[in-house]
Amino acid sequence: MATMKAMICNGYGAAKDVFELKTVSKPVPRDNEILVKIHATMTTSGDCKLRGYKEIPASLWLPARLSLGLFRPKNPIWGLCFAGEVETVGKKVELFKKGDQVFGSPESAFGAYAQFICLPETGCIVQKPKNLSYKESVSILFGTETAIQFLERAKIQRGQKVLVYGASGSVGVATVQMAKYYGATVTGVCSTKNLEMVKSMGADYVIDYTKKNFRGNGEKYDIIFDTVGKLSYSSCKNSLNPTGYYLMALFSLTGILHQLWRSIIGGPNIICRICGAEIDVFHKLRELAESGEITPVIDRTYSLQEIADAHIYVETGRKKGNVVIEVNHDE
Repeated sequence: MATMKAMICNGYGAAKDVFELKTVSKPVPRDNEILVKIHATMTTSGDCKLRGYKEIPASLWLPARLSLGLFRPKNPIWGLCFAGEVETVGKKVELFKKGDQVFGSPESAFGAYAQFICLPETGCIVQKPKNLSYKESVSILFGTETAIQFLERAKIQRGQKVLVYGASGSVGVATVQMAKYYGATVTGVCSTKNLEMVKSMGADYVIDYTKKNFRGNGEKYDIIFDTVGKLSYSSCKNSLNPTGYYLMALFSLTGILHQLWRSIIGGPNIICRICGAEIDVFHKLRELAESGEITPVIDRTYSLQEIADAHIYVETGRKKGNVVIEVNHDE
């Protein structure tokens, strides 16, 4: 039986305690599936929070455990997205062929911390951007997909004022670029060391949160997007226009309750949800990358066997853009 290398997550807790590189069976595609040889995946803040349940409210701890596995992950191979090459196709597959260069996300939301992965041809997988490498392609998936979904749900319009809190992270960098693409005037909030990088992504204004509080500048925004879960609607409502939108990238029970209440009494809108993979958004990502509208930002690159180190770095909260995992097939 053919085998492959995969990083296995044996439980919940510290990265060094739960991750183990193992040799496992190489998946075999069914009639309607494709086998992808993964060249790159990534580590996100979402991976880290789910692995250790850090910062997850007590009210969401049990639902998360029931979904992922009560005592250990049901799917021990994690990884939210990938870029790679089609190795084999099932006999009924029509959309892809051997050698196609693709990127996407497993329907189960996991499975990419490995050398190979099987997916249905109708899943969230498309041809990767021709002008980007595998590493660059995978780096635009997580943050840009989230940015597009949230901004379009907030009905972003040309000429609006958008504030991005946490503008140097994966979702933040993508949101700055996408808000500019939609024609908004963008203010990015980040730390001192990341001001120039956020400017280079297209932000019209930048605010160093270590020196200045944007809530005291007298500005009113049409959209405030908290990409890192450090703010609250209550603290930002006076900085929103009456018909504005407050966006929360991280799921919050309090945010959901605020969202329901605002839908009843009116005033600034709240959008708080976990965005799932959407095939139409992936097609749009490819087009935007190929037209030069979005630029990949890669902070660090690790190997498959260094995934625990990648998680530890992401957990510092200091990454700029994305942390990519390069998958070696020569081992």
